[in-house]
Parts: sequence; structure tokens; C-alpha cells
Amino acid sequence: MANKEDIRDFLAREGACILVEVTDAAGSTPRDTDAWMLVSTDRTFATIGGGQLEYMAIDHARKLIHGAVADERLTIPLGPEIGQCCGGRVALSFKTVDKEARTALVARSDAEIARRSHVYIFGAGHVGNALAMALSLLPVRTVLVDTREHELSAIDVLGIETCLTAMPEALVRDAPSGSAFVILTHDHALDFLIAAEALGRKDASYVGMIGSKTKRATFKTWLAREIERPELFDRLVCPIGGTAVKDKRPAVIAALAAAEVLTAVLTHDRPKSAARNKEKPVKAEASSSSF
Repeated sequence: MANKEDIRDFLAREGACILVEVTDAAGSTPRDTDAWMLVSTDRTFATIGGGQLEYMAIDHARKLIHGAVADERLTIPLGPEIGQCCGGRVALSFKTVDKEARTALVARSDAEIARRSHVYIFGAGHVGNALAMALSLLPVRTVLVDTREHELSAIDVLGIETCLTAMPEALVRDAPSGSAFVILTHDHALDFLIAAEALGRKDASYVGMIGSKTKRATFKTWLAREIERPELFDRLVCPIGGTAVKDKRPAVIAALAAAEVLTAVLTHDRPKSAARNKEKPVKAEASSSSF
């Protein structure tokens, strides 16, 4: 089975395939006009939203591959007639993927991945490793950072990038705009240095630190005494993952924190995504056939 992130692997393994794109989406729909997928005779890559809509799109794409139909555009109402109750309407285009299209798709996929926000996790302990694994499933670039080589070498999970550095706080300064910083090292003093550096960046999407009420109060005092900037404390999330669930198991903390980080990152990125969509308006195509 192809790696869910590796379009090169999919294209190398599959022969004839069809590119399915959402060209128009009106009302309530599973995905918007940035959604696309590839369909081969027995596999798919990516998604246009799942459910009956996707089932019908896959079926139509495979009929195109076998020459059973000729329609390259469909308009599908998402109502009771197809067993999907979204209530909107989706227009789809179907294109045969030739050599030129394959090159363009690889570039498109690479560009989408390159635009992902960075999430830096400082500390490759139990919680840090669990959080890195949770985030590896999400559309962000996760970087697990530690000063200890043996801790980083212990994590070997597909999709997790690691960084060994003696000065993790310096890494914060070079991080791209919109980055998220999650701080949970083995050293409180190091936590404070990294947090202060991250909070000093007004363009950070999220700054969180693991800790108790005592650690939170200590850090607030430290900010006021050592760098004379107590106002930075207001931007700190501590403890990460919220306080509604009282559970100290690393996997649970990681799941709660991952949702918190992703919410912050996507909210921060939304204006940029809207601007990109505005720059490239999608014109609705007239349907040559409909279900």
C-alpha cells in the first residue's frame, strides 16, 4: 500500500489513473475547492470528502479508465437521492493523468506540504514522543527537539523529524512565522529559556509548556524578575492540553495537546489560506452529466 503522504510512491506503483478535483462547492459540502484525489483501478490517493460522494467519484473514474463512460465533469447534489444529507452541491472534474500531469501533481503535493505550519516539540521524553506521534498524523510539519542524542535516537517513527541541538532556544529564533512551540524538556530552567524566547515572537501561533500550578507561578515570577517582561505570560498555555481532563498518562496528554495545537495553528493560518483562495478563484464548470 502506498504511503499516505508519498504521491511519488503511488504514481510509481499505479498505471492508468484519474485526477478527480472539486471545481465548485455550494452549500454544505464535505470538502471545498482545494480538494482532490487520484483514482487507479484498485487504489486511491488523498480524498474529496468520503461518503457516497467519493464512492460515486471513484466508480465514475474507474469507468473512465476502462472506457465505459466519457463524461469528464459531474455535478452531484448531496441530498437524500444519493444517501448523503449534507444538502449542498459539488462539481467534479475528471482528468486522465499523463506524464506532464504526474510532474505537476508531484509539484502540487510538495507545495502543499511545504506550506504546512511547523510545530516544534522541545523534549523527547514520554510526553514529547507521544505528542510527536499524535501530530505526525496531522497536516503540520513536526520537529522533535532535544539536547540529548540518546533520547532522540530512541524515537524511530515514520514522519517524525528530529533535531539535536545544544541550544534549543536558538532554534526558536530561526523558526518560520506562524510556528507553534510546545515545551516539555527534562530541565525547568531550559523550559523557561525556550518559553521566554518563543513568547517574544509575536508571530507564533502557539506557545505551550507542560507544568503544574507551581511551575506556572514560578515561571511568571521568573519572567518579571529575569527579563522584566511579565506581560508575556498572558500568551503562555500552561498546562498544555487544558485542565478539563485530569489524566497524567502521556498518550492522553498528547491527544489533548495535539487538538489544542492544531486548533491554534489552523486558526492562525486561516487568513493566509483565504488570501490564497481569493487570488485563485475557481470558476464553476457546467456539468455535462449529473446523477
